Amino acid sequence: MSPRRPWSRIATAIGAFTLLTTSVPTALAQTTYTVNVTPELNGLDVKIDPVSNPGMLVVNLQNNASQKVRCDVNFQADPQVPYRTFVFLDPGKKGSAVLRATQRWYEVDVEVKCRLAEKK
Repeated sequence: MSPRRPWSRIATAIGAFTLLTTSVPTALAQTTYTVNVTPELNGLDVKIDPVSNPGMLVVNLQNNASQKVRCDVNFQADPQVPYRTFVFLDPGKKGSAVLRATQRWYEVDVEVKCRLAEKK
């Protein structure tokens, strides 16, 4: 029986790690998914534009109102953990909320609730 060389274990571990890190994003990138947007704009002129990308969903928001707006964005992409964020938009400005894939999705529900930003 020949003794195992320590570098061969390291090489095997590096190879397995490389395979894992390159195959996961590829698997996520190959998935197509449906996006369902539920807006609650409270009468504000805010444009919502979801953009499906491989491995991430970008929700572009544009404030066409005359006052500063806060938009709360809630993402639900089972089996991934729900993600919540918010975006402040000055009048006439654009902003984005991004959900990055950590697991494969087939459908993403996005709830966008906008209201006038509170002045402090």
